[in-house]
Amino acid sequence: MALPPPPLPAAFLSLFGDAFNFVFSGREAETGGVTVGGTSQVIELATKQIEVTLLALAVAILLAMPVGLWLGHRQQGEFLAVSAGNAGRAIPELALIALMAAAIGVGLVNLVVALAILGIPPILTNTYVGISQVDRASVEAARGMGMSETGIVRKVELPLAVPTIMGGVRTAAINIVATATIAPLAGILTLGDFIIARNVYGDAGVLAGAILVALMALALEGTLATIQWAMTSKGLKLNRS
Repeated sequence: MALPPPPLPAAFLSLFGDAFNFVFSGREAETGGVTVGGTSQVIELATKQIEVTLLALAVAILLAMPVGLWLGHRQQGEFLAVSAGNAGRAIPELALIALMAAAIGVGLVNLVVALAILGIPPILTNTYVGISQVDRASVEAARGMGMSETGIVRKVELPLAVPTIMGGVRTAAINIVATATIAPLAGILTLGDFIIARNVYGDAGVLAGAILVALMALALEGTLATIQWAMTSKGLKLNRS
């Protein structure tokens, strides 16, 4: 006579225990014959996910931030900046990666470009908003002192807009690191492989992958928040406290 399934809380605890063991000890693949999981594979896939995320974030910053700075400084292009932000929320990540794969093939370049496209809208929008909302009296005072337009952006507007701009960078980073879980569909193995290949890793692998991605996102958010705090001027810190 078959035993009844364990109560739901016990089943959940058992699954979390299996996920913990999957991360640190590994287990036999559902297909049999090989051991999957364990710290070596987790570190390998996590490293690749971090690499892909940072590359895509760097590309997004290099493409979006200068445009946002220029438009915000000139007080022009609000429609472009806002539209870019709205478009970014409407882009289906899987469809974008599939489109990039069809256009330029699978691989790291395809993946980085697709993820960077997802990161551009919040960075562009927040950079534009942060720069354009800087007190115009401060800008005119700097201009009256003979400061160049580049100097005004670098020494006046940018320091005052750091919290808003970094808010966009943090949003982009979370979007990218979360979407990087479907990187295996583009031929790059990340922690998402544990989630996608359930037939290989089982339920324990799926849960372990989800937990690891969540922890990575929290760590990335905390790191960027620390960087934002370090870059924020003392005057703005005092105003916020």
